[in-house]
Amino acid sequence: MIDLNRRGLVMAAGGVLAAGAVGMPAWANPERKLGYAIVGLGGYGLGRIIPQFKECRHSRLVALVSGDPAKAKKVAAEYGVPERGIYHYQNYDGIRDNPDIDIVYICLPVFMHAEYTIRAAQAGKHVMCEKPMAISVAECEQMIAACRKAGKKLMLGYRSRFEPHNVEAIRLARSGAIGKLRYFRSEHGFIARDPNAWRMKKAQSGGGSLMDIGIYALQAARYMTGEEPVAVFAKETTDRSDPRFREVEDMIDFQLEFPSGVIGSCMSMYSANRNQFVLMGDKGRIELEPATAYSGQRMWVGGERSEKTLVTPPAGPYANQWVGQLDHMAQCVKDNRETIVPGEEGLRDIRIIEAVYRSAREQKRIALRG
Repeated sequence: MIDLNRRGLVMAAGGVLAAGAVGMPAWANPERKLGYAIVGLGGYGLGRIIPQFKECRHSRLVALVSGDPAKAKKVAAEYGVPERGIYHYQNYDGIRDNPDIDIVYICLPVFMHAEYTIRAAQAGKHVMCEKPMAISVAECEQMIAACRKAGKKLMLGYRSRFEPHNVEAIRLARSGAIGKLRYFRSEHGFIARDPNAWRMKKAQSGGGSLMDIGIYALQAARYMTGEEPVAVFAKETTDRSDPRFREVEDMIDFQLEFPSGVIGSCMSMYSANRNQFVLMGDKGRIELEPATAYSGQRMWVGGERSEKTLVTPPAGPYANQWVGQLDHMAQCVKDNRETIVPGEEGLRDIRIIEAVYRSAREQKRIALRG
């Protein structure tokens, strides 16, 4: 079998073949935008991801995968996707024969993430997968293994890692701007209204507010401290008489212990709107509200909230957080480097989430493996 990556390196070293030469992988052409196939034309894939490609410098939309043929054709016509780029779930594996597709973006309910990630890797495509990564640690490990076996990249759609306020907050925290870190607090929630939505069915979502919105609080605790928690303690509060919460939790309060002594206090909920975090050090604080929303972020650095402590971060290299993640993945594929949020990052979150659920069930502190 020919190793295309090795062959490409040899060609480049020799300096004798252009990027478009026979045998050179298409993505090796530095001028070519890498092609994405969007899998799932629900509210997020259609409403949030697809419109971003017009702002991308390294990415383009080339294919759609949907269970609704009429909808797929309509979206394809609107966004200039050719007919050969329209797929349904039954012929999904045919993406292997479409050289325009470099990356597959999985925008499906959580229980479908593992299957469609693995099939994409087996079809020879790189994968971007929405959060949460999967419904279990075991599925996450299978996804990572499939992409590794295929020699393809797997990235999680953690868009906040490309949002300027979050990026600047991380820089400030790591640079010592607020001194030695001591405490992190975050509340994330929204009012879930439809008891029949897939996210309210445990078999499809893997869990309730923690899996859906609480994962932002967990992610922020990890990327703001730059540490991995060593133990968790959690308590769940859910009104099971509410038809929305027959299968999944409403509110879960969890504490994270970090090696340095930092304590993280996080809460997720489906019965109130909240989107905030604060990181406290011995010389000040960093606060964001909203912290991980689609827009409108505000940040205060130093003391309590005031006009004096309000900070506007640099705009950053991307038009917005979605463009950032799309182009980051494309650039990493082109440069053959790891993304800042690889599959292992999603696995870490799901491993911690499983421990949080266990702690809430057993009502005890759970130590995490190193």
